[in-house]
Amino acid sequence: MSQNSVEQILENQEKEFCSLQEQFKSIIAQLENKNTENEGILQALEAQNIKLKHRIAVLIESIEEEKAKRIEKTKCDVNDAVNISSLISPRTILTVAFVKAVAFVYPNIPSSVVTLVPTTNSKFGDYQCNAAMPIYQQLKSSDSKITLQSVAQNILKEFDGGEVVEKVEIANAGFINIWLNKNFLCSKINILVNQGCIPPPIKKRLKIVVDFSSPNVAKEMHVGHLRSTIIGDSICRILEYLGHDVLRLNHIGDWGTQFGMLIAHLQDMYPNYLTESPSVDNLQRFYKESKIRFDTDEEFKKRAYDCVVKLQSFNQDYLQAWKLICVASRKGVNVVERGESFYQKKMITLIQELNDKGFLEDDEGRKILWGSESKEDIPFTIVKSDGGFTYDTSDLAAFKHRIEEEKADWIIYVTDEGQGTHFQIMQNCARRIGFYDPTKVRVDFVGFGVVLGLKRSQEKLKEKNRQSVLTEKELDEAAESIAYGCIKYADLSHNRNHVYLFSFDKMLEDKGNTAVYLLYAYTRIKSISRSIQLNEDAIIRASKEKVVELNHEKEWKLAKVLLQFYDIIERITKDLYMHRLCEYLYEVATTFSEFYDNCYCIKRDAEGQIQEVHMDRIILCEATAVVIKKCFDILGIKALSRM
Repeated sequence: MSQNSVEQILENQEKEFCSLQEQFKSIIAQLENKNTENEGILQALEAQNIKLKHRIAVLIESIEEEKAKRIEKTKCDVNDAVNISSLISPRTILTVAFVKAVAFVYPNIPSSVVTLVPTTNSKFGDYQCNAAMPIYQQLKSSDSKITLQSVAQNILKEFDGGEVVEKVEIANAGFINIWLNKNFLCSKINILVNQGCIPPPIKKRLKIVVDFSSPNVAKEMHVGHLRSTIIGDSICRILEYLGHDVLRLNHIGDWGTQFGMLIAHLQDMYPNYLTESPSVDNLQRFYKESKIRFDTDEEFKKRAYDCVVKLQSFNQDYLQAWKLICVASRKGVNVVERGESFYQKKMITLIQELNDKGFLEDDEGRKILWGSESKEDIPFTIVKSDGGFTYDTSDLAAFKHRIEEEKADWIIYVTDEGQGTHFQIMQNCARRIGFYDPTKVRVDFVGFGVVLGLKRSQEKLKEKNRQSVLTEKELDEAAESIAYGCIKYADLSHNRNHVYLFSFDKMLEDKGNTAVYLLYAYTRIKSISRSIQLNEDAIIRASKEKVVELNHEKEWKLAKVLLQFYDIIERITKDLYMHRLCEYLYEVATTFSEFYDNCYCIKRDAEGQIQEVHMDRIILCEATAVVIKKCFDILGIKALSRM
């Protein structure tokens, strides 16, 4: 039962309850005023009174049952059918506890009013719950006696923070400030070191199709394909980390107009291509030649369009030409793909279905499909006037295949912002046809802006004289890590909706929110334990014997930031903005620097000899390295211990 249905039932039953109360009062008044001589009327009224009392009791019980169902449903929704005790994120655990409390005290208030934010000032605790204000705003018109303080107090009466909470206080504005329990935080840091960044439990393992990269065969890949590949790969990585079944799809263009151009050009350049395999060594040059002819020669353009139609009709000679061109293309690009050609027969089936159901309309020789009965949007062109198919046709057929045959629970398209309208119309058409239900299949369009301004990494390392401390192999690995890492990170660290300037100089800076700075931060952390000859296994063994203490305020601050990793992951799964992970990664690195500058891990004498080792701080350093490395893994960046 939906939340709205439950609320409607409660509202109707409460109205009936009020009506019955009024009838009950009326009967009592009649009883008091009636002359006792009329025993028959009195007995009838008393019998009716008994029935009304019984009905009221039944209604009260029913209302309480509905409230209980509402509370239980809220618990299930928030818990997401997982074991809350297994979670590491304090924020998630606290949110669950507050939602349960609000659901019990104010069952008609939606759980979305519960928001928890980390505090910026330690005197206000570690987290702040801001649920009281929206609840007060909703109830003040019907309850003149209600106050912010009373709302907050009512919530706290039912709040159970368990082992997570040290204390809670209500601020003047009704905010609820929460101080975390030290033992809880320390134990979770030890779990990070012992078990790594174990993925949070999920309610259901989803089948997710991620459509990204999607270049065209025979055409040069441009920076848009690079952005799509980088963003799509990182989205796949985060979903795979969570344990979902992810299908990475490279929906390449291998069936469109460019192939008509190429086949027509092939026929002219290699008339014996069916019996003698042509040598198309430079496919890019071959494509450019055909494109010039297509743009300047009307007769050639007409032939090219005719070639497309014959190819899409599975003419064997044209299929042979298509295969030769695809082979030449794949010599330079090694991809796992599912091209438009894969959907050719599915397009034919789809068109037949649309015709049979009366969805297609004739429009100056072409067949179009509207996304709505009102025809207010732009129609899809399903069949061109020459009988050929379009991107609209293949994308709609692919969408249908992913829902009906791949059984996808979630489909993600990663492409430039300019395609947003196209994919929205596609969803509208699919809903109208009847194979797509947005309540059953989640679809996200992950659009991105353009990039402006498009062997530097090894030079950067040599500028820092790293060749004197690294082996040749280590220097090559570091150069490769920086080269790939800086390009990926520069892209992902920007809000994908915005344009950004592609600048190697900016990417290779070792200060600020860059991959180079973060890679150096990671190697710096790893060098701390290496300087006292402790490897990861030794630190893990130590963490099983010694719990982190977190006595210093900078230790406490770092520990809280590390455990926010899971909050960031959860947020990204909702909006698919990967720059949030980059911002978090930078926050971890800068918070670690604060900690390292104020809390010495290894104390040495004037001669450099070790005098004291703070093992609990070494463990905290390792926990930081674990989180940073997991962020790198999700972003597709290779972390190095030495650089």
